[in-house]
Amino acid sequence: MQGSPNVTAFPALRSQSALRRPAPLIRAARAGQPGWIRNRDLPRLLRCDDCPEPGRALARLRYEEQGLNDARLSRSAEYDLHRHILLLIAILAEMRLAAAQRGGLTQRQSGIFPPTMRQQQMQTIQS
Repeated sequence: MQGSPNVTAFPALRSQSALRRPAPLIRAARAGQPGWIRNRDLPRLLRCDDCPEPGRALARLRYEEQGLNDARLSRSAEYDLHRHILLLIAILAEMRLAAAQRGGLTQRQSGIFPPTMRQQQMQTIQS
């Protein structure tokens, strides 16, 4: 009996699930993006001496953030809102950096670095 194989193709699952958090946390993380300086902030947040290569820190950041989110949901006394927001800022920045590297964009084009004052003025004039 020849025919099509008895296999159903499913789309591949994404290795990392979507980051679904309350809107105030996400807004705070987005608001913190302009102040994020990877070489300064990431080693301090990960408690390491050197800044890891782009893409290497995301799994650890997600793991630590998940632990804090679990603490938030269980209303644990150990929950640290400030660290949670810093981890979310780092995750968003690392995800943006990874997307920029996959797409061949420069860091400024991807929005990793905030626009300069001159760029902001030009955007205001054009709109």
